[in-house]
Amino acid sequence: MAIVSLIILLTLLLLSIPVAATMGVLGIILEKLYSPFPLIRAIGDVAWSENASFVLFAIPLFILLGQILLKSGIAGDTYKAIDKWLSWLPGGLMHANIMTSALFAATSGSSVATAATIGTLALPQAEKYGYNESLFAGSIAAGGTLGILIPPSINLIVYGFLTNTSIPRLFVAGIIPGVMLAFLFMFMILILCIIYPKLGKVKKGISWQERIKTITNLLPILIIFLVVVGSIYAGFATPTESAAMGVIASLIITAIRGNLSLNLLKESIEGTMRSTGMIMLILLAATYLNFILVSLGLTDILQDFIRNLGFSPLNTLLIIIAMYIVLGFFIETLSMMVLTIPIVYPVILNLGFDPIWFGILLILLIEMALITPPVGLNLYVVQGVRGKGSIKEIIIGSVPFVIMMIIMIAVLIMFPEIVLYLPAKFN
Repeated sequence: MAIVSLIILLTLLLLSIPVAATMGVLGIILEKLYSPFPLIRAIGDVAWSENASFVLFAIPLFILLGQILLKSGIAGDTYKAIDKWLSWLPGGLMHANIMTSALFAATSGSSVATAATIGTLALPQAEKYGYNESLFAGSIAAGGTLGILIPPSINLIVYGFLTNTSIPRLFVAGIIPGVMLAFLFMFMILILCIIYPKLGKVKKGISWQERIKTITNLLPILIIFLVVVGSIYAGFATPTESAAMGVIASLIITAIRGNLSLNLLKESIEGTMRSTGMIMLILLAATYLNFILVSLGLTDILQDFIRNLGFSPLNTLLIIIAMYIVLGFFIETLSMMVLTIPIVYPVILNLGFDPIWFGILLILLIEMALITPPVGLNLYVVQGVRGKGSIKEIIIGSVPFVIMMIIMIAVLIMFPEIVLYLPAKFN
């Protein structure tokens, strides 16, 4: 059954059938082949009962928040401000790419939105100032991955929903690893540009007076971050409520800046509907497929197989990590999460690993999948914004950042308290 499922899944994906349709069709085929009961009749009830969740309403709200920040010009002003503060470092604007991605990630919750936004702002500067375009574009693709680690994160919401894990604690747990990863990216850029100065330029000197003037451009992002994450940490808002507060705060700031208009709202809502429709359709199809797999007993069989391998908890964890790295080459990240979590998560619990710690580790693996070919979504997003050259250049430029992610994964395995320190303080 497992082999047939895998063959059907890969065949449908290789035929370029949309992921949501692939999972839905796979569920229907497995039900026809292996179930004596008409399980398909439960599709409506399963889809509604599992997805009519107040928690999931945070997804369109966070997407809308990111759209407003992009359309209103707040993201652009943030990039210009960060540029003036960090461009003196070897690597120049590439540090601004990473840091602006981190700040935008702290409000948008989406890696694709972060990569597209920063790419639109930054890529025209690469040729203008003579940067190595491969590493420059790679820094944007890698920086975009921070969107699903630094809270708020749509993928963490999905993980919390699928595993019944506290989403506020997951958000808090992602802060320290997210900041550490951003600095690791910047450290890699710094080292590479010191060894090979031609990779990145140092822009003209900027006075402290000019830098101080740009602080006001950083305030909108910081205020929204405090509203969203601060309200969760303070304990007076759920993730969904904090997302709504973030949208309201962004609209107020946009209005104060004089950029609020009906056209801005229309474009933001349209972008939100497209992204939300894609995500929710994948979740609906995955919910039905998981229902079929559980009903047929396949998830129990696979879990027993993994447990009976006789490996130590650490070796089993390394096998699971290797599995995710390989799957990340071929399967879209959100789909990979919803397909594998029902099988892997019970094994992780039985091995004694903390679910919050594993959630952050899983997000790091998902981040890596976003910048590894052939399906690395951020690579295609940046190439689409770039509009010239070959995607191979972006792939090569992303390699140093993949190395940093592997190092970060190793650090979290050796020192899990990095993830668990803040959740332990969270009441």
